[in-house]
Amino acid sequence: MFNVQRMKGLVVKNTGSWYTVRTDDDQLLECKIKGNFRLKGIRSTNPVAVGDRVEVKVISDGCWIVAIEDRRNYIIRKSINLSKQSHILAANVDQAFLVVTVGRPQTSTTFIDRFLASAEAYRVPVYLIFNKTDVLDEDELRYQEAMVNLYETVGYECRQISAATGLGVEELRPLLEGRITLLSGNSGVGKSTLINRLAPHANLRTAEISDAHNTGMHTTTFSEMIPLATQISPPASSPSYLIDTPGIKGFGTFDMEREELTSYFKEIFHFSQDCRFSNCTHTHEPGCAVLKAVEDHYIAESRYQSYLSMLDDKDENKYREAY
Repeated sequence: MFNVQRMKGLVVKNTGSWYTVRTDDDQLLECKIKGNFRLKGIRSTNPVAVGDRVEVKVISDGCWIVAIEDRRNYIIRKSINLSKQSHILAANVDQAFLVVTVGRPQTSTTFIDRFLASAEAYRVPVYLIFNKTDVLDEDELRYQEAMVNLYETVGYECRQISAATGLGVEELRPLLEGRITLLSGNSGVGKSTLINRLAPHANLRTAEISDAHNTGMHTTTFSEMIPLATQISPPASSPSYLIDTPGIKGFGTFDMEREELTSYFKEIFHFSQDCRFSNCTHTHEPGCAVLKAVEDHYIAESRYQSYLSMLDDKDENKYREAY
C-alpha cells in the first residue's frame, strides 16, 4: 500500500508543465496535473493558474494537483494560436497593475482598453502605471499627461513613475499592502525592473529594448507569485504578493457576449442608458446616445474604436493583437 498524503495550498509558480504549490503548512511542492484533469470542461491552455487554491495528493511517484477550489475572480485572455481556448493570467487577485509606456516601446490604447474591459468583466480593479517617465521628451510627456487625464476621467487611477530611477515607486507601496496584485503589460515596459525595486530579493532578469523594432524582449517566461515586503507599519493582516507574468503582445478577449460589452466600458455604459433602443449596439442606430457622446467628445474616439474592435472580435472570432 502506498502512503498517500492530501493537503491544500496556493499555486505560486507555473512553468508550463510544473506547478509550485506552497502548502498551508509552508512546504514548497513541485506538482503536476493528473492526466484526466484537463478533460473536466476547462477549455484553457493552463487549467491551473498562479493564485489558485488547490488540493494536492502526494504519493510515491510524486505530487499531483487533483482539485481546484472555486475562484473568486481571474484575468483571462484568448490564446494566440488556439481561438477556442483561453489562457488564465492569474486567479484570486485583489487588483491589477497594468504597466504601460508611451515610448520605448509604445503601449497602444487598444491594448490598454482590452485589458481594462477584461478586468471589468471579472471584477478586478486596475491601476494604470505609466513607466519610463524619466526618458520621455516634451512631446511624449504631454501625450502621457493626456493619456492620464483620459483614463482618470473614465475612472481609473494612474501613476507616473520611473522604475529605473525609483521616481514614484515608493508611492505604490501603500496600494500593495495586504493585497495580491497582478502585474501585466507588453514586453519591454519595465515590469521586471519595477519588481526588482519593490522586491529586491526577487532579483529578476531584465533586458534592453530591441533597437531595431523598439519593442521589448521577453525576460519573464513563466508566472510567479512574489512575496512583497512593503515596509508599512503596522504590518498588514494579509500577506502582500506581486504576480509577475510574461509580457504579452496582444490581448484577445474571451467569452464575452456582444450585449455585455457595453458594460465593460464605464463611460459608454453611462451614456448607453439614454439610447432609444435597449439593445442598441452603438454602431448605427438612430437615437444612440453613445454615438452622440462620441461626436460631442464626451467619449474619447480611441475608447470608442477599442469598443468597436472588440465587437469585431465577436463577429470574426479571431485573436487581435494590439494595434
